[in-house]
Amino acid sequence: MSGNTKARTRRFSTWTTRRWLRAGVAVSLTVLTLLGVMGAWVLGRTESISDTLVNTKSPALSTSFRLESALLNQETGIRGYGLTGTTDFLAPYQQGLTDQATHTETLTRLLQGDAARLRDLTAVQGAVETWHERIAGPIASSPAGTASPLTAERAAEGKETFDAIRAALSGQQDRLRADRARAVQDLSDTMVLRNWVFTAIALVIAALTVLVFEGLRRGITRPLEQLGADARIIANGTFEHPITSTGPADLRRLSSEIDFMRRRLVRELAFTEEARQRLDAQAADLQRSNAELEQFAYVASHDLQEPLRKVSSFTQLLQRRYGGQLDQRADQYIDYAVDGANRMQTLINDLLDFSRVGRVHHELQSIELETVLNRTLSSLSVSIEESGAEITHDPLPPLVADPTQMGMLWQNLIGNAIKFHRPGQTPKVHISAEREGDLWRFAVTDNGIGIAPEYAEKVFVIFQRLHTKDAYSGSGIGLAMCKKIVEFHGGTIAIDPEHRDGARITFTLADEPPRATDIFTMPEAVRDGAEPSA
Repeated sequence: MSGNTKARTRRFSTWTTRRWLRAGVAVSLTVLTLLGVMGAWVLGRTESISDTLVNTKSPALSTSFRLESALLNQETGIRGYGLTGTTDFLAPYQQGLTDQATHTETLTRLLQGDAARLRDLTAVQGAVETWHERIAGPIASSPAGTASPLTAERAAEGKETFDAIRAALSGQQDRLRADRARAVQDLSDTMVLRNWVFTAIALVIAALTVLVFEGLRRGITRPLEQLGADARIIANGTFEHPITSTGPADLRRLSSEIDFMRRRLVRELAFTEEARQRLDAQAADLQRSNAELEQFAYVASHDLQEPLRKVSSFTQLLQRRYGGQLDQRADQYIDYAVDGANRMQTLINDLLDFSRVGRVHHELQSIELETVLNRTLSSLSVSIEESGAEITHDPLPPLVADPTQMGMLWQNLIGNAIKFHRPGQTPKVHISAEREGDLWRFAVTDNGIGIAPEYAEKVFVIFQRLHTKDAYSGSGIGLAMCKKIVEFHGGTIAIDPEHRDGARITFTLADEPPRATDIFTMPEAVRDGAEPSA
């Protein structure tokens, strides 16, 4: 390939679809314009020749023949009148004169602009005037009734002058006939040319149509089909399949950009798959670890019961037997040991209850929340009576839930509301319930000391306390257990940060949990509540 060819190829390879379309349209319009101009010229030429032939050449020839016929009528009438003197012969002569004038005027009009044919007409008129002057005029002026002596005297001259008329007419007619024949031939040739031109126009239009469709197919349709086929292959999951760049420059750029996007997606998918595998492994490890921790907490709680009971029992025995017999410091140490053992007992029991949520208590059934609430209030009757708390509630709906867990939920929320009341102020607790789409939103509102917004998340973490054990008793597990119970039933729980006069804890529950929560695989005896062996 030469250097010029390579340069042209490189130049064409940078052409976009719009540029190819513009070039194709420009070339097509140029060719069609040239063909249209040629076709218009051929049509005009055909029309002009046909008009000349029909309106000039043929009428001129036929009028020449009529003029000849009029002159023959004049000659016949003059000859008959000259030989007989009968006036009836003058009628053809007079009519011939009238026809002569008419045909001469017609020929003059038809041959206007044709100097050669007008000269032929002038020659015929000169010969006719000579014949009229020497022969026809004098004989027509002779008296009627007798033969005109001029007929015999000028018979030879009359024949000669009329033969001159015949010769002039014959020459005129020959040339008019030749002009018409040339016009006929020109018309025939022009019609042949017209047919060829319009055949060429039709062929060029057909060729342009084929070229346009083929150009569109190769330059646009086929690259787009290839791009679509590659995209479908990639969409079906074969992300390693490359995008083929074909067609004009802009389509090649589009293909390259899509292929770049494909390669980036492949990298992102590879990274995502790797991250997903790591997350799956971590989730599996976390689930296993949580299950082990839950089981460990449950087993440890049971295993700590016996030694803790011994510590508590013996410290209480020491307190009863030796209380007052030792010095004051010894009694204080014994009190510390008894109090620590009791608090440890409470902590272990709370931890045991926390670990049982979702494992031991997971029997979902249709329950009346008001019935569960009434049982809870009955179990809290002592603290309610001592504090003088006022407990009110809206009508509560029936739900599908675990009744034991719902009781623990109400007990912790209402117990906290009573426990954290303002000193010197009667605790007031209100439980509300309202429909919110497919869920029920509950709220437990009190007029107690409240919870600062910055601790709204911390209070739901196990063992997290906002107050010392001397100010308020408890293990810091209550709200963590509430969160676990609500989430076990597919809901959410939070502190309402907008409520200022006390605390408001809101949580959501569905009419029926969407699915069972995760229950860790444990020995059947443990799930049934039996203490595992040490």
